[in-house]
Amino acid sequence: MQAPQSTVDPSEIAKFEAMAAEWWDPTGKFKPLHMLNPCRLDYITQQIAGEFDRDLSSDAPFAGLRLLDIGCGGGLLSEPMARLGADVVGADAAAGNIPVAQIHAEQSGLSIDYRHTTAEALAEAGEQFDVVLNMEVVEHVADPLSYLTATQQLLKPGGLQICSTINRNPKSYAMAIFGAEVVMRWLPRGTHEWSKFITPDELFDLLSKAGLTPVDRKGFVFNPIFWSWSLSDRDLSVNYVTASTKPA
Repeated sequence: MQAPQSTVDPSEIAKFEAMAAEWWDPTGKFKPLHMLNPCRLDYITQQIAGEFDRDLSSDAPFAGLRLLDIGCGGGLLSEPMARLGADVVGADAAAGNIPVAQIHAEQSGLSIDYRHTTAEALAEAGEQFDVVLNMEVVEHVADPLSYLTATQQLLKPGGLQICSTINRNPKSYAMAIFGAEVVMRWLPRGTHEWSKFITPDELFDLLSKAGLTPVDRKGFVFNPIFWSWSLSDRDLSVNYVTASTKPA
């Protein structure tokens, strides 16, 4: 059998391999993600609860749902999903991230199936999930459409994909690259490539071409005065998130 084509970009993987040990340091290189995480989780949990008619105030509201966190890194999203009762697979193409995630999950008393693999390999193996979290990954792959097609194949009919990325415009360059990498030094220089950023309309088009039905999009907006993130229906100028479903 021919090996599945991969959209993994080796140079992108190398960047995150170099930072793997710092995933759970809230003041380290992943400080922006730690700051953004509560806002991401609010959107994710609301979308999943709405799509699958779950009560977030109940114990283990996501019990019975199989969830894939693709590009899981150190497990910043996998762990909260497991705490909410989901059966979680965390996958990452950067091998160095997996032992970091595994050790932290063990220390937290959580059972999470972490794997060093790709979306394409999982799809080739016939894996199926109710939910795919695809957060801040699509701007790092070599072929976004092929990658999103693979993540679509991983969804069960009626499944939900949450996909976030960064818009491509002068403001996103100023904030996500110059501001985060040069001024604030939150991330090493070269972490992001502005040319790989994707506009919301482009992402909706890619999701549709991949066989998904886009149903929602919102912005993640940073407030430098309160040093916090919030969701916005209107401001998708830099960071944003989408929800899409696979036709039943």
